[in-house]
Amino acid sequence: MSTGKDALRTLLDPRTYLQALKLANFAAYSYVDQVARLNRGAEVRISPNVSFRNAERVWVGDGSHIGEHCIIWAGNSTGRIVFGPKCLLGPHVTLTASNYGIEQGVPVMDQPKVERDIVVGADVWLGANAVVVAGVTIGDGAVIGAGAVVTKDVPANAIVGGVPARVLGYRPASVKVPA
Repeated sequence: MSTGKDALRTLLDPRTYLQALKLANFAAYSYVDQVARLNRGAEVRISPNVSFRNAERVWVGDGSHIGEHCIIWAGNSTGRIVFGPKCLLGPHVTLTASNYGIEQGVPVMDQPKVERDIVVGADVWLGANAVVVAGVTIGDGAVIGAGAVVTKDVPANAIVGGVPARVLGYRPASVKVPA
């Protein structure tokens, strides 16, 4: 019997509705409003819980797929994120085109932002929980292993993994992706 009373109490509690409003506002800011600004090609699939920032500076190529809970944050003023066609992002992939400076004597929150583009080539697979930092270019056909942290450019068809990511091998270059 107490389960029914608890459920009723929760439904009548104003904090329940405040939490729902917070979630709706977050969803609108992170997804709905941002996706409307996104530059995307044909047949792009985006999971409904992807977080975008400054989506007007994000380009997603034809036939790409962005998985669950990805974070794609372009810079506030100049840092762009560009995906070629047929890219596949696994769940929880993070790309951020800005960073903070590290000037001594200046609190981190007061540091100037450093924005640099991220360019992801065609037919690239970013595995679950991969992180790509500002200024990185990933060549066509590359595979980024799950949990890798990509801090430097990745050659075409390279298979990389680790923290920081390093080349582990190469894919055959025989697959041709339409431009």
